[in-house]
Amino acid sequence: MRVGEREYRSIWNDEKDLATVRVIDQRTLPFSFDILALRSVDDVCMAISAMAVRGAPLIGAAAAWGIYLSYLEHSGDKDPVVSVLTDAARLKATRPTAVNLTWAVDNMMEEIMNFTGKAEPLHATFLLRKKASDLCDAEVERCRQIGLHGLSVIREASLKKNGQTLNILTHCNAGWLACVDYGTALAPVYMAHDNGIDLHVWVDETRPRNQGGRLTAWELRNHGVPCTLITDNAGGYLMQSGRIDMVIVGCDRATACGDVVNKTGTYLKALAAHDNGIPFYSAFPVSTFDLATEKPEDVPIEERDGDEVRTFEGIPKSYLNEQRETLHATSMPGKTQSFFICQHDMPVSNYGFDITPARLITGIITDRGICKADMESIKKILS
Repeated sequence: MRVGEREYRSIWNDEKDLATVRVIDQRTLPFSFDILALRSVDDVCMAISAMAVRGAPLIGAAAAWGIYLSYLEHSGDKDPVVSVLTDAARLKATRPTAVNLTWAVDNMMEEIMNFTGKAEPLHATFLLRKKASDLCDAEVERCRQIGLHGLSVIREASLKKNGQTLNILTHCNAGWLACVDYGTALAPVYMAHDNGIDLHVWVDETRPRNQGGRLTAWELRNHGVPCTLITDNAGGYLMQSGRIDMVIVGCDRATACGDVVNKTGTYLKALAAHDNGIPFYSAFPVSTFDLATEKPEDVPIEERDGDEVRTFEGIPKSYLNEQRETLHATSMPGKTQSFFICQHDMPVSNYGFDITPARLITGIITDRGICKADMESIKKILS
């Protein structure tokens, strides 16, 4: 995707320094566009845990590069595989809900096992770099295919409105920042816009980290897609008022039965859409299906730090004027400032995800096509 005059992916290997992986630091957007250098598995774990990178596909891509960097660090060890296995476990523990993370790490470890004892360290490093790069390229192509399949849904809905503006609601951020490129839920939106379909996106702010307001709105405006930011709880009223035609969200993990685990608040949007007869779609690559999990209650739901709720963060200190610096604030590591929005010791519950039952989902838009949210349809599209 384009930022200003330059095309970017959200993660890439520095061709001038192959021991460095670069990512767009999502913590400072939209106030500042910063590139973060990752040079060790510790750096990758930090980036994932601190949400400098986030979004299920991007987390998987970052973890793949984390395995590559781990092997670089330990290639001189007597048995580097043992050390890399330890780092693999650390990477998997950074975000327990997103299934792409485990999938990517396992793919990289399978590559290591394939060449163990058969390749010299230098060649092994080349193979791992190629594997991580190929995984990213494949992720881009999956998202492009999601966009093409989702475009047909949007085009059909537009025709039913006789070309009048199609209003789409989305939650959190499932655009190119959350992937390597294109996005999942936003890929069809970008393609529809580029194909001349008149559409408008209602963007949930998505508390507590405001990924909708800070990331999705930034992405859409940067691409020229008409959009409006709304509070998380306004979607229901807009649906009742006839101002939303469909909902498209992403997904961090989907059960074998079609239940969708996504950012907290997704379930409430699905309920409101169902009550108002509005189509509700979830878009994601088939790697997001967790076929080993049939019951939604078996999905580990991440509970995050309460300070995400207590504070607003991400504003660069250079962005603040002297008057705003006098507000009750806590200085965070790095270049940003975090402001309390409630009492600093207020007890907080901060579940990062909720589960939308399959019965509320109109369809699942995948890189292999569109299917119903049920086990039979999912098995068919995966076969």
